[in-house]
Parts: sequence; C-alpha cells; structure tokens
Amino acid sequence: MHSPAQPSKHAQYWSENLRLLAILLTIWFVVSFGFGIILVEPLNAIMLGGYPLGFWFAQQGSIYIFVVLIFVYATSMNRLDKKYDFGEE
Repeated sequence: MHSPAQPSKHAQYWSENLRLLAILLTIWFVVSFGFGIILVEPLNAIMLGGYPLGFWFAQQGSIYIFVVLIFVYATSMNRLDKKYDFGEE
C-alpha cells in the first residue's frame, strides 16, 4: 500500500499520459488551426515547393504532422508502458 503523500504507480502513469496528450494536442492545434487558418496570410509570403506555405500547411503539411504525432504517441506510450510495467506480454 502506498502512502497518501506518494502518488500510486497508476496515478503517475496517468499523469504522464495526460501530459503527453496535452503536448501532442497543443502541437495538433497550433499546426491545424494556427498555421492553417490564423497565420495563413503571413505564411503565404513563404513559398515551399512552388506553393505558399500557409496553403501547404492547410492542405498537406498538417496531415504529415498528424501522422508523425500518431507515431510519436504510439512510441511514447509503449515506452511509458514499459516504464511502469503495464505492457502487454
């Protein structure tokens, strides 16, 4: 049994999981809403592959970032599962 001052293993696992989700969702929000909508005009001054950068983020860039976020989340959760011994065996 754990003492009330020391969080349990499950609470620490859940806390780190929520922190990871908050970071990844913040990145998702900045890329999709920030770069694709709010900052589209200033980003359109920059050209990437012949297209304005704001247009690129709205059409393709955000999708690439989202796929990377999925892999980062899966890898991070596997590492977190091993750290707290919650992995599937």
